[in-house]
Amino acid sequence: MDEIKVDEIKKHEIEVLRILNNESAPVGSGQLRKLLVQRGFKLSEATVGRILSEMDQKNLTIKYGYRGRLISERGRELLEAIDHNTQLNLNSARFIRILNSQRQEDLIDMLVARRAIERELASLAAVKATDAEISLMEAVLREQERLAAQNEMSAEQDARFHRLIATAAKNKVLAAALDLIRQGRQMSMILEYIRREVRGTLAVEHARILRAIINRDPAGAEQAMVDHIESLISDVHKYWRMTRLEM
Repeated sequence: MDEIKVDEIKKHEIEVLRILNNESAPVGSGQLRKLLVQRGFKLSEATVGRILSEMDQKNLTIKYGYRGRLISERGRELLEAIDHNTQLNLNSARFIRILNSQRQEDLIDMLVARRAIERELASLAAVKATDAEISLMEAVLREQERLAAQNEMSAEQDARFHRLIATAAKNKVLAAALDLIRQGRQMSMILEYIRREVRGTLAVEHARILRAIINRDPAGAEQAMVDHIESLISDVHKYWRMTRLEM
């Protein structure tokens, strides 16, 4: 069975799927035409019939004789994919608006503060992390590497990796300060987006930090964290230079 790409499905086909998805009994072409007209599609009944025949051939709908059509399982899966893509696009547009509202100086100030705090947290984690905490860090890093290989966002894993280091450091004051500065997952998403635009790599830098923690090397963990944050600072500068050139 040929794969149907989300961006190849026509608007009126999507609307037919939405209508049928809300029905438990077959819907005839005449009723479908009335519902499509109500939704702004000026189509004749003959045109609707032709559209439905094409959707039958694509296995998006199931014909029940003269009774009409129901959405097929394939049609339902495609509709879910369409709705997922629509939500992603809305979230992406909202995210870009948030990013554009950020000032370069604010991001740099936040990263400078993180550098001061997280270098200490990394050093402490190299001394105080339990084997169980290190295992959790390894699992998060593996997931982040998997997502990076698939070119997918891994902001949640980034935030969790840094939280695990803060927890392993066993210093509640520094951990609380980091939570305040990081401003939740949204800031991780912004920084990851910037890194992707300038082709930076979070997972590689996290691996260096974790290796030093596993080796119980406080100085190495501190330096790896400093290098990581300074790399983020450099990427923020690069991103703003790029955006100015594109204006």
